[in-house]
Amino acid sequence: MTFPDNLKYTKEHEWILVEGDTAKVGITDFAQRELGDIVYVEVDTEGEELDKDEVFGTVEAVKTVSDLFMPVGGEVLEFNEALEDEPELINKDPYGKGWIIKVKIKNMDDLADLLDAKDYQKNIKA
Repeated sequence: MTFPDNLKYTKEHEWILVEGDTAKVGITDFAQRELGDIVYVEVDTEGEELDKDEVFGTVEAVKTVSDLFMPVGGEVLEFNEALEDEPELINKDPYGKGWIIKVKIKNMDDLADLLDAKDYQKNIKA
């Protein structure tokens, strides 16, 4: 499993890549392995402003459906439309082509509550 150092992580297994006042969000390599083969991703919150920890969508695997949580408060700017035809991109490339949404960050202070790669690894081993 990989845990890129340039990302921040949530205890619920989302990652965030901050690029100025916007960010890409996805699920971690650990999460996609736990879920198994991902068959569908639903995000119907595009254009909405959500608070930190609110559900922004769901990811469906063969055996389960899991909620996706906002790592920071902000507006959901974009859904990765490639996932409509290829939800398995999350399994193949969770930190690259498998990103799920882009967000305009409302409060940069929310980032302080997130885990770095080392702390996230400790969290999943606990």
